[in-house]
Formats: sequence, structure tokens, C-alpha cells
Amino acid sequence: MTSATTPDLAAERRVRSAVLATYAVFIASGFAFASWASRIPQVRDRLELAPSQLGFVLLSVAAGSVIAMPSAGMIIGRFGSRATVRGTALLAMSGLAVVAIGYQWGLVPVVIGLFFVGLGIGAWDVAMNVQGALAERHLGKAIMPRFHAGFSVGTVAGALIGAGMVALHVSVTVHLFVVAVVIGVGVPLAVRGFLPDEAPEPQPDQEPRSRFAALRAWREPRTLLIGLFVLAFAFAEGTGNDWISLAFIDGYGTSAAVGTLGFAAFLTAMTLSRWFGPALLDRYGRVPVIRTLTVICLAGVVLFVFGPNLAVAFVGVLLWGAGLALGFPVGMSAGADDPAFAAPRVSVIASIGYWAFLCGPPMIGFLGDHYTVLRAVLAVAVLLGVAALITGSIRPLPGVSAPAGEADGRPAEQA
Repeated sequence: MTSATTPDLAAERRVRSAVLATYAVFIASGFAFASWASRIPQVRDRLELAPSQLGFVLLSVAAGSVIAMPSAGMIIGRFGSRATVRGTALLAMSGLAVVAIGYQWGLVPVVIGLFFVGLGIGAWDVAMNVQGALAERHLGKAIMPRFHAGFSVGTVAGALIGAGMVALHVSVTVHLFVVAVVIGVGVPLAVRGFLPDEAPEPQPDQEPRSRFAALRAWREPRTLLIGLFVLAFAFAEGTGNDWISLAFIDGYGTSAAVGTLGFAAFLTAMTLSRWFGPALLDRYGRVPVIRTLTVICLAGVVLFVFGPNLAVAFVGVLLWGAGLALGFPVGMSAGADDPAFAAPRVSVIASIGYWAFLCGPPMIGFLGDHYTVLRAVLAVAVLLGVAALITGSIRPLPGVSAPAGEADGRPAEQA
């Protein structure tokens, strides 16, 4: 009996260790991003940027990510998710250090540093989602939204610490440089717990895996629709991350500290929704849960933009954050339903989704110049409407076991 159960216990410990390691790298990614985002108003003021100019500065992060993501699947296939996260996290943190020091000199170092931040985070994002999907399959239940809740925990921590740094008048340089050092040391240690990447044998009716798997994924209608679905939620999340603080400050005439707290409220709602959301996914299925949350998100955006006072605006950002929370992680899980093609499909979906971060900042900045930043965020509602129409694309693949036990978007017990 002992010899039979020992391997099972060892495997369980490995999975548990991988789950904790995956949480750690998601948290680290969110913490790094929010640390930068929390200081955007100070960087804007130092560099004297108009909304449209700031939009193009933020574009440099997305540009780096969009360049990195299409090749991320091949990189992961060659080096594995552990080495990919380790290397790209170090690249991203080097870029953050350049921003921390270079912003004292002018705009160009900031743009260069942010480009390398995006370049690193782009492949880091794909690799940690591939590892998350692997851990999810080993557990046999939905957990991907909780990994993304870990990302949100990191963003909340980063935003709250950022608010404290603003209140204490700590310089952007000191703040971001310390964050870069902490992440650069912590992530390489955390990935030691990752599971080795799987390369399952293809089924008889599947095309064998090869270096051209990523190209094949770009021709799959379901993968492309999921990419568009993820893009809508990435746009909603990215707009919140980049512009909520400024919309509070400029649109409601509040202080920088209160604007940063509004950003933290948005992130807190997103975190809680991602933590408790998997139970809803397991019980009711992906499609009905996401459609309901999309309506909640739309209501939140409208309340935030048209709220008569600051209190209503805070309610709006809470609904906005809670409603969008599951879209991105569920889209990633849907792309990884078939483990044989998880890396290339997740790479394609992430590449499409990150176009929201590429186009979003200049779009909101341009609209902000003409209609104010607060009114400009209504663009989020348009893309969420598109996402609601194509939510059916995230249903689990027929014949492939899904972590949540779903088959067609109905509750697991009815599927």
C-alpha cells in the first residue's frame, strides 16, 4: 500500500508546489505593472504630457508585448515555461529600472524602458498562462481565474503601495527601482516550483505537433474568435489600469491620492471576482457566467462616466472591475482546452488580445483630447458589446475534458 500511494503523494506535492509557484509569478507580474501604473500621473506631470501624448507613451509597453507574443509559443516550446518566465521577467524588470532612472532625464529613456517592459511581460504572460493551464488540468477543476486573481492581488498591492509612495512624496525613481530589484530576485526563485511542460501524443484525428503549430493556430476560427473575445476584455482592463486614476482626477476634480485609491478599488473588485468566480464557472458554465458579468461591467462603466458624484463613480469602478474579471482568464483557459496545442493557441489569443493594449492608450488619449478622458472610456462599452455576441466561442472543445467539467456552457451536472 505504501509503495502504491507514495508516487501519488509525490505527484500531489509537485502539483501543489506548481500551483503556489504559478500564483507567485502572477502576483509578481501584477505588482510590477501596478507599481508603474500608480506613478503614471507623476510621470505625466514631470514630462508635461497631454492626454494624447501620454497615450503614445503608454503605447510603447503594448508595442513590446505585441512584438513578443507571436513568437512566445515557439520560445516556450523550445525552452519551456519555467525558463521563459525567468528570462522574460528579468528583461521586464531591466526595462522598469531604465524607466525609474531615465524619467529624470526625459521622454526618450521612458519610452525605451517601457518598450522593454512590454517585451518581457508579453512572453512572460503567455508562459505563465501555459503553466497555469497545465496546473489546472492536473487539478481537474477551474483555477485559472484564481491565478489571475493572484495577478490582481499583485496589482492591488502595487497600487496601494504606490498610493503610499505618492502620499509620502517618495520619488518615482526610488520606488520603481526597488520594485525592479524585488521582482528580479523573486521570480527566478519562484519558477523552481513549475511543472515540466507536457507534450502529449496527438489523437489520430489531430495534426501532429510541429514547429508550424503556431501558424496552424492562426488559421483556426475558434482560436481567432477567442482572441477577439479576449481583446475586448483586455481593452476594458487596460483602460481601467491606465486611465481610471486620471479620469478621477480630471473628471471629478479630486486629488492624486484619491484617484489612486479609485484605481485600487477597481483592482480590488477585479481580484475578489477572480477569486470567487471559479465556483460560478464550475456550477453554471463559462458562457452564462461571462455573459452576466459582461452586463455588470457595462453598467459599471456607464455609472463611472455619468455618475453625479464621486461616491457613484466609486460604485461604477467596483462594478467595472468585478464584471470584467473573468473574461481574460477564461479566454486563456478556453485556448488551452487541448493540451497538445495549448502553447501556440494561447500565444495567438494573447497576441490578438494585446492589440487592445497597443491601440487602447492612443485611442483613449485621442478621445480624451476631444471629449475628456472620463467620457473617452465609454469606448470600453462598445467592445464589451462585441464580446457579448461571441461569448459562445469559449465553450469547451467537444471530446476534450475541461477543468470545470463543462461540455457546452451548461452547468456541469447537466452537460
